[in-house]
Amino acid sequence: MAVVGRDTQVLDQVVRDIVQSGGRAIGAVADCTVEADLGWLATRVADELGPVDIIAAFAGGNGMPVPTVDETAAHWREIVESDLTSMFLTVHAFLPDMVQRNRGAIITMSSAAARQAARSAAAYAAAKAGVIAFTRHLAAEVGPNGIRVNCIAPSAVENDKMRAWMSAEQRQALGESFPLRRIR
Repeated sequence: MAVVGRDTQVLDQVVRDIVQSGGRAIGAVADCTVEADLGWLATRVADELGPVDIIAAFAGGNGMPVPTVDETAAHWREIVESDLTSMFLTVHAFLPDMVQRNRGAIITMSSAAARQAARSAAAYAAAKAGVIAFTRHLAAEVGPNGIRVNCIAPSAVENDKMRAWMSAEQRQALGESFPLRRIR
């Protein structure tokens, strides 16, 4: 398994956890919005681990609430790059080998914000809706090549970013809007 990200401490810990549980993993520092990083990554993964059977394109997660009236073009572009373009570039780096081998599985991650109004930025909702559209298109395109393409779209997941962007009261109110009345 190749674990990819920009935070070396987190990467090292995830790789350690996988290895300690009996798995095989390498960590790679890469920015999924940089095409050259992903080209290098695809080569390294193939050299060290062999052909890729599964891609989980999960970069992004920049749903910080910004009212549209306060949205800037720069922030919009940043969100589209981190949440949509990064997914495309990741898939694009590994897809040719999957097509050549007529096998593979690709998993993308959208968000409930793509399907319904949420407490996130419009840029985030638009980018995540783009992930869904891309996933559907790609599934139809490469399905005949034996490649499965699916998208998952969770709702709110409490993490460090959410805790930085939202107060405890805001997180509680958001949790109460869900059927289970909580965020997990």
